[in-house]
Amino acid sequence: CKIMYHITTATVADIPSMTELLHQLFSIEKDFTPDPHKQQHGLQLLLDNPFTSLIVAKTEDQQILGMCSVQRVVSTAQGTYAVWIEDVVVREKFRKQGIATALLQAALTWAKQQGASRAQLLVDTQNTPALQFYEKLNWRLTQLQARHFFLN
Repeated sequence: CKIMYHITTATVADIPSMTELLHQLFSIEKDFTPDPHKQQHGLQLLLDNPFTSLIVAKTEDQQILGMCSVQRVVSTAQGTYAVWIEDVVVREKFRKQGIATALLQAALTWAKQQGASRAQLLVDTQNTPALQFYEKLNWRLTQLQARHFFLN
């Protein structure tokens, strides 16, 4: 039985549920470690930034089933805005019901409204279900390799 949900923009009241979802996500990613205080602070920064959107899938009783974040950046390669999509996660028992696809579609709609001409995201190379999901949705693999450098 498919669960009924709607896609909407997150609010401050959603931070605890989104923190739980990020814990699930960062528990499977090798590059990150769950830290509720850091995740709560990051979510608040996203909510406060006019060039970002936190998108959630909610049931009628306001239970959050999934989320993603999208941030506008400048692409000098294209001379337009682009977006970074991150934190795409759906509660395990609600996966394979189209929720992640709906979240990504909402993120892409927001990106177009922001004037973005490209969307990009990172996916853990060991997360086979995620790799297959993005491939199915025609997200193309690039020649770029992600790197990070911690400043603190």
